[in-house]
Amino acid sequence: MKGSIRVGLVGYGMASKRFHAPLITAQEGLSLVAVASRDAGKVNADWPSVPVEPTPGALFERDDIDLVVIPTPNATHYSLVSEALAAGKHVVVDKPFTVTADEARKLCDQASKAGRLLSVFHNRRWDSDFLTVRNLIDSQSLGRIVHFESHFDRFRPEVAQRWREDPAPGAGAWFDLGSHLLDQSLVLFGTPDAISLDLACQREGARVDDYFHAVLRYRECRVILHGGTLVSAPGARFTVHGTRASYVKHGLDPQEDMLKRGDRLPSPHWGEDWRHGMLTVGQVREGIQPELHEVPTLPGDYLAYYAGVRDAIQGGAPLPVTAESALEVMRVLEAGIRSAESGQVVTLS
Repeated sequence: MKGSIRVGLVGYGMASKRFHAPLITAQEGLSLVAVASRDAGKVNADWPSVPVEPTPGALFERDDIDLVVIPTPNATHYSLVSEALAAGKHVVVDKPFTVTADEARKLCDQASKAGRLLSVFHNRRWDSDFLTVRNLIDSQSLGRIVHFESHFDRFRPEVAQRWREDPAPGAGAWFDLGSHLLDQSLVLFGTPDAISLDLACQREGARVDDYFHAVLRYRECRVILHGGTLVSAPGARFTVHGTRASYVKHGLDPQEDMLKRGDRLPSPHWGEDWRHGMLTVGQVREGIQPELHEVPTLPGDYLAYYAGVRDAIQGGAPLPVTAESALEVMRVLEAGIRSAESGQVVTLS
């Protein structure tokens, strides 16, 4: 394929407006050709020259689209991805992949048979803090990891009127934020041996889980994934202990806030996080103090995801996030639900 990859975007809700449209239009080699939306005025207020189709089906029928991006409610992912693949398009779908592992598996098979590329937008692999943690682990700076703790805490006491807060497949904090943290953990450590999960509805009026606490069991390591919506003083984003050193980092990656306030790429300071983590080497013993080192946080880079998708379509490079890796996230998400419902540790084969 020569020239720009022509992209069609399904829907124009928060994910499309804040994430996908700005990233697609900023990425060299991609061009936003059309958007499917029932509110053409909302789309054209931001992108006056982009045509708006009334339905996803009309978008899929266009011959001038190579790649379809689907950032719609979770329960619609399976049908829309399947329809787009059947129309001969490459597809990017927002996380979580689907609402069941069985649906995800079927889409993997369909994409393979159709000879089309299918990827899931697990963008937080390119968070500033996660890139830094991954670099520390890969470089053996911490030694063998024995404890890994990842928090995604917010203070949102009011239950919003949106689909994520309504009882339905794929709703709730575990599928929303938990899928981010699970994907990051699987990138670092692979599939756990077992999982235990506690879910709760803590806010007044909450109808789906807004709190989760998961423990992923590995042979020599424990991974704790935690998220809450009533945390006004959040603790560390990452706490990692190894046989050589520990690393603690506070604060979330800044890219989402940058996109929310309308910052656009390219930017010389994109993704830079001034909140650096601390590396502690050794321990206090016999009057010897441990070594403390500030670890500069690497810049976040969500644009790298779409660069990877472009390179995979144009030149056969590996996808930045494969459908198969996203399927594995779905398997662990579901195992967590079984654990929460039974109150038991669930083993993953």
